[in-house]
Amino acid sequence: MQSTITIPQGWKYPRFTLRQRAEQGLIIGIKYYPNDSFLAHEYGEGWRYIVMPDINSIEEENHLENEIELLTPQELRAEIQAEIEKCLRQLELLNYELKTIPGIVINS
Repeated sequence: MQSTITIPQGWKYPRFTLRQRAEQGLIIGIKYYPNDSFLAHEYGEGWRYIVMPDINSIEEENHLENEIELLTPQELRAEIQAEIEKCLRQLELLNYELKTIPGIVINS
């Protein structure tokens, strides 16, 4: 089942979605400051994106919508290919570990 999100009437739609890869990192959250809120008066109305700069980091950053730059198709392809290769190496190592487990011999 796919999740759906309802945007309240009067709010602009976000330009980016969860799990999109940007130059700043992976988008892991989105929040909106409506124009009549305290936060909008302090920081400006609009969407804020929570980005994890590195998948192995506990750090997260907040970026305004106009600060987000998506990866080019070539950069995105290279990043995904590198992840695939990393996973394939991990699978090879795990398969090797499986093969080194001694078999159980049952004497009857």
